[in-house]
Amino acid sequence: MDIEDLKLTSYAKNPSEAAEVLYRSYHYYITEGELHLDVISRVKIYKKGDAKKFLEEEISTYNGKNNTSEKITSLKVNTYNLENGKIATTSVDKNSKYQSKETKNTTVTKFAFENVKDGSVLEYKYSVLSPWIYVIPRVMIEDEVPIRYCEYIFDAPRYYGYNINYKGDLKPVNQDVSERVLYGADCRTYRFAYKDLIPYRNEKYVNNIDNYRTSIRAELNSTDFPITGGGSIYESGLKGGYKSYGVSWNDIRKQLYEDENFGDELKRTNLVKELLPQEIKSIKDPAERAAAILKFVQTRYSWNRDYAAFTDKGIKNLINTKVGNSAEINLLLILLMRSADINAEPVLLSTIGRGLLTSYSPSIAMLNYVLAFTEINGKPALYDATSKMTLPNIIRPAALNYFGYVMTAADAKQINVLCPEKSTTYLTVDAKLNPDGTVAGTFSDRDTQLYAMMNNESYDQDKTDYQNTGYKERYKFPFTNIKTELLDNNDFQTSFNFDSDSFVDGIGGKMVFNPLLFLYNKSHEFDQAEERRSPIELITGYDKIKKVTVTLPDGYVFENVPKSKKFRTEDNAIQYVYKVTQEGNKLTVETTTTVEDPVYPKEYYPAFKQIFDNITKMEGQVVTAVKK
Repeated sequence: MDIEDLKLTSYAKNPSEAAEVLYRSYHYYITEGELHLDVISRVKIYKKGDAKKFLEEEISTYNGKNNTSEKITSLKVNTYNLENGKIATTSVDKNSKYQSKETKNTTVTKFAFENVKDGSVLEYKYSVLSPWIYVIPRVMIEDEVPIRYCEYIFDAPRYYGYNINYKGDLKPVNQDVSERVLYGADCRTYRFAYKDLIPYRNEKYVNNIDNYRTSIRAELNSTDFPITGGGSIYESGLKGGYKSYGVSWNDIRKQLYEDENFGDELKRTNLVKELLPQEIKSIKDPAERAAAILKFVQTRYSWNRDYAAFTDKGIKNLINTKVGNSAEINLLLILLMRSADINAEPVLLSTIGRGLLTSYSPSIAMLNYVLAFTEINGKPALYDATSKMTLPNIIRPAALNYFGYVMTAADAKQINVLCPEKSTTYLTVDAKLNPDGTVAGTFSDRDTQLYAMMNNESYDQDKTDYQNTGYKERYKFPFTNIKTELLDNNDFQTSFNFDSDSFVDGIGGKMVFNPLLFLYNKSHEFDQAEERRSPIELITGYDKIKKVTVTLPDGYVFENVPKSKKFRTEDNAIQYVYKVTQEGNKLTVETTTTVEDPVYPKEYYPAFKQIFDNITKMEGQVVTAVKK
């Protein structure tokens, strides 16, 4: 521990930084067919209140069967402070460390640093021993704070051939691949070192920032062991001679169909023979029949909130208990569709939280979700019964992660998994201005498509919190008769009545107000000052339509009415219309903001910022009402 680091009171290049990674090292190496990981992390805390991410840490290890579990072999956790000019060390007491089993296959060891102050340095060191040498876990290089030094080292015996998958734009200051003798064997060492990295912070409208930060992952592609009288010189279960481990998505498909918790479950057609009522089976239109089967599963079975590509307790248990993971729910949906003469196939994907799948690096470990896929009359559709609110092609947002793979019994085919249609939000106000400057009226907020599903599900989970967070905390004026409901056409709507004295200013006998009333926003979300580093991910393209009608009291007229205007990007990807109409003492302002697609490259960010700057300026215009 360097005492000079403890003396620092702020980050020199930017005093507003809450923390700085002083040193971080990930060292993987293989001996006797087992994978070792040594991790060292040292973080300087400048502002404890803004550095909560670094005050607690966790280590995930895999729990396997037949001696295939990972285990932490050492863990040291220290907090360093400067006291009376000397280094004072606070070690985490063993009782402060604890383990919590998150799932049947994963143990998470969590710990919190003690005696942390502004100026502390937090250090942890740990080692993990793992039998899993095929896919080495991905290491993220960049962080949301500056990094002084970071290194990645991987030592592999020369009998093992690995692909080093490097993702991101960051260039190491030192990159070395060399042959050397280590651990008593000939090894190939991969080393990447980085210095003085700028922060890669979270950005608004990014689903998973780790998809875009620089990362490194090693994957076994081959082995070439010397053949001895007893077979391989290693006791790792890998045979002597050359063997390729490079896999394709078709190889992953074969593994799925050979697995008892996936392929065998899809063979259990006898479980569903008598489940569907005849009135559903007899629906003539196959698309309507598929939608009815989706609704049947939604109303009878509940998701246990476990994302999974494989069944846990099985489809039979789901049928009996009515509760199961995402694989069990949607594999049952597929079996039921097939029993009703609908050709349904499973789609395997990675949810947003798990990260993006890569076509060049197939990995069964990345898969954690199943959907049902049909193609009826040439029209493809995805179905997801984990939510009570989904519809054909309107699936859970966590699954909208660019693409997945249709895994049939014969082939693996990549398909897009993005929201296919725009969602629309209608914000409608009908208001009456009174002579005393108060405004009374009605308001409705109606959503369609994916927005409707998302809001309906949020409301269903906690009705009071939905109305409080969404409306009572957003609108600080009195309103009554709030009502939230799912409409017959699957739109979702909240409405209320209001009566307020906060919208109008009286100036020189005139009443001045913004005709959009409380639908005017003084700022917008595309306000990032730094250069954009990640794509703009919006979940769905959308239309946002605000329509406000204000009626003046008798004897009053409008002055200074804004003019209609529209603007757009050259490719029409973003469009905006500000439309003003007047009929006597009634003024209607209708604005339409259109964003065509769910995802845009980072190069679009300046266009978003410029258009939304203009929208904010346009919607800031006011009108004047005067007495005749």
